[in-house]
This record gives sequence, structure tokens and C-alpha cells, in this order.
Amino acid sequence: MGLIREPKDIDFTVESKPWTEIELHDFRKLMAELKEKNRVKKLKTKKPIKKQLV
Repeated sequence: MGLIREPKDIDFTVESKPWTEIELHDFRKLMAELKEKNRVKKLKTKKPIKKQLV
């Protein structure tokens, strides 16, 4: 894989703008929902029960 060279008149750097309070609130809400979903999913998994011979 080679290097990507910038043309002389073009700059590939990107300046990101900070998130607004509304965007941050929505993102945090989404992350909390995903964490809860994954936590519940982990709790539901059961280990197989070994049968005992009598």
C-alpha cells in the first residue's frame, strides 16, 4: 500500500466542530441504552447443566 499524496492546491486536513449540548445528550442516551442492552444480554446466558449419573 502506498502513500496518498496531497495535490499542491488541496489540503486533506479536517477541522471538526464541537458537539452541541443536544447532540451530546442524545449520544449519551444512546450509549446508555446500548450498555444496558449488552448487560442484559450477558445476564441471560446460561451455563449448560451437567447430568449426573445415578
